[in-house]
Amino acid sequence: MKKLLITIDGPAGAGKTTVSRMLADCLGYRYVDTGALYRGVAWAAQNAGVVIDENDRLEKLLDNLKLEFIRKNQSTRLMAGATDITDQIRTPQMSLLASAFSAKPIVRARLLSLQHEMGRQKAAVFEGRDMGTVVFPEADFKFFLDASLTVRAQRRFAELAPEKKQSFEKVAEDIKLRDNNDKSRAIAPLRPAEDAFHIDSSAFSAKEVVTQMQNHIADKTQSDLKST
Repeated sequence: MKKLLITIDGPAGAGKTTVSRMLADCLGYRYVDTGALYRGVAWAAQNAGVVIDENDRLEKLLDNLKLEFIRKNQSTRLMAGATDITDQIRTPQMSLLASAFSAKPIVRARLLSLQHEMGRQKAAVFEGRDMGTVVFPEADFKFFLDASLTVRAQRRFAELAPEKKQSFEKVAEDIKLRDNNDKSRAIAPLRPAEDAFHIDSSAFSAKEVVTQMQNHIADKTQSDLKST
């Protein structure tokens, strides 16, 4: 079977990370969490005291920022230079900050180049919000994963560590704000690609969603083979 490039887009809390990792493991592919890259930029900016409208300082920051994924103890870690920032970027505050920085053209341009480099060899599952529409419109398979706001808030609330706990209402409010930011931004807004396969994960487990994706890939692959 030829190596495939697969994209999975969708809003916060839809289950993209879990499903993308599982699908990548099933296929023996690399998993790339592109949202973590934007969180990495947000972390670096906050750490350096760079605010979002300081374009010159932001450009200098990006010139000197090296983000890369490494495998460590059977998990994928995000490094900013020599610093492992995987856990530090997983906070509600960093999520909202990443959404704001992702709307900056210079940030998107820099990370677009990095993502293209990562996808060149295929055999990868890319998770994000504009993977199938902007970054990899030529992807072999595109999925758009969604779920109701209530279900997404419940999932995100359950993921929060005890020391980071917010009220469920605050988590839901943050997700709704993130949705509005992602869908209304002028550059690469969150939306499904025209040829994406839609899955509403509200009533399904991650394993069931992955099975649907595998079946779709198998069915389309067989159909393409018959038509050649």
